[in-house]
Amino acid sequence: MSGRRGSTETENSPHRAGGRRAAGRPADSGKGETDKGGTDKGGTDKNISDARPTSRAKPKRKRSTKQKVLWVTAGCTALLVLAGGAVYYRLNSNINTFDGDALSKDRPEAAAPDAQGRTPVNVLLIGSDSRGHGNSDLGGGGDDGARSDTAILLHIYADHKHAVGISIPRDSLVNIPPCKLPNGKWTKEQTNVMFNSAFSVGNTDQGNPACTQNAVEKLTNLRVDHTIVVDFSGFASMTSAVGGVEVCLPNNVYEGDLNPNLGHKGKLIFAKGKQKVEGQAALDYVRVRHGIGDGSDIGRTKRQQAFLSSLIKQVKDRGMDPTTLLPLADAATKSLTVDPDLGSAAKLMSFAMSIKDVNLHDVKFLTAPWRYEGPRVALVHPDVDQLWAALKADRTIDGQDASAQSPAATDSAAPSAPPTTEAAPTPTADARNAGIKVAVLNSTGESGLGSKGAEAVKGAGYTVTTVGNAAGKPRSTTVVEYGTGERTAAESVAKLFPGATVQPGGHGLSVVLGHDFAAANPASAATSAPGAPGAPAPLPTSVSGTARSADDDPCANVSYG
Repeated sequence: MSGRRGSTETENSPHRAGGRRAAGRPADSGKGETDKGGTDKGGTDKNISDARPTSRAKPKRKRSTKQKVLWVTAGCTALLVLAGGAVYYRLNSNINTFDGDALSKDRPEAAAPDAQGRTPVNVLLIGSDSRGHGNSDLGGGGDDGARSDTAILLHIYADHKHAVGISIPRDSLVNIPPCKLPNGKWTKEQTNVMFNSAFSVGNTDQGNPACTQNAVEKLTNLRVDHTIVVDFSGFASMTSAVGGVEVCLPNNVYEGDLNPNLGHKGKLIFAKGKQKVEGQAALDYVRVRHGIGDGSDIGRTKRQQAFLSSLIKQVKDRGMDPTTLLPLADAATKSLTVDPDLGSAAKLMSFAMSIKDVNLHDVKFLTAPWRYEGPRVALVHPDVDQLWAALKADRTIDGQDASAQSPAATDSAAPSAPPTTEAAPTPTADARNAGIKVAVLNSTGESGLGSKGAEAVKGAGYTVTTVGNAAGKPRSTTVVEYGTGERTAAESVAKLFPGATVQPGGHGLSVVLGHDFAAANPASAATSAPGAPGAPAPLPTSVSGTARSADDDPCANVSYG
């Protein structure tokens, strides 16, 4: 930058320009002769003026408007370059990276690109409760070292238009592979230990993100492309940088809920309902666990998912432009620790812009299938294995091939079979249907048809709340199940699926797709036939049905128990 600055001053400096003008004047240009009337030197007498030598410098030329614009533009450009360089330098100096040599040597293979050359990306997001760097003032852990308060594996699909974040409960019992200590030695593998203990290996204020990444890769058989650690102060600063985040509480929350050791109820911290939080208040919201639901970490995880959904919405609403991104980047990078491949402002910004086109509804969050095991949490098999397999195959949680949903893939696909008399008619949207919520469940035994059925329902103006796979054996015919007082609506929805029947079944409306729907949509069924390479078993609705979209109401599904 110093070289650039020096050349700018040489070319644009007004002193140098003025110097050229002064050099053109004669040394005695200010002297005149004394007239007979005793007029002083330099007088304005006409006769004397006429007697001045003709070699006097030419009058100063006025600079044209165009020239002025060019000079101003050049000056502003130089300032912008210098300012941009200063911002870039500041952001770069904020970022910390962890030791890439601490990653396991036995890692899963990187994901292969799809037919369009696009590659899915797995990002591990870790929330640290370290007491270092001023975090103790914000409520950091009470002991030395650091723990991972939150861990989310974010899978960004190859089309970069879909994403799903999987929360891994911190109390999950897992196996942790060998990890590198600060002294350079490696630990032995640990079995059946709490997941968040991986981050504490080495007992440093910085934590051990490489060890957590090793544990996630061992658990999921997915290669983690990037790891990002955010501490308390960074989290609080980011929420302030975006002007606060809308959240919702299912009931009032008091000081004693945030700090059970207080010994009494204390003051009201959050009132029941929607509100906007930032800074310390935002941090308290995502950390509180007592006084809501069953007081478990699972309930807190649900609120963290709701919070991240609102944060993403807030950033997208404000716009992906410098006025939004620069304050956010400055706040975030001050407290970020990342893998070496993300260790610069340019790389972070490039990564952020690569996912800017993900639609809010296509960002999903869910918790890895779990159950209580005493005071800890056990991951449920085979459900969790099917989840990891779906991500490895780049399939959405409703069994869709994300790559096949893009325009490029659709254009190159074989033409679909001509419609049969059994095919569903093209629905006509009715504004009156918008208030009717419908779940679409795939019971065809073939992956990929849930979204096809959802398209028909959305096309008629209904609101689709869930797209997933039905439990139990595949059904031969499509059924629309309804709750109390919803038979009329069920009959209207059934008209979208010729041959469908209606029957009572629990709460709300659900379309359960059968073999007849698959027969009417042979092209879709063929693209995701069972047994096809990379087509894992569909996730049960007990998993897919618990997902929240980033555009869901912030008051929905924010506690457990």
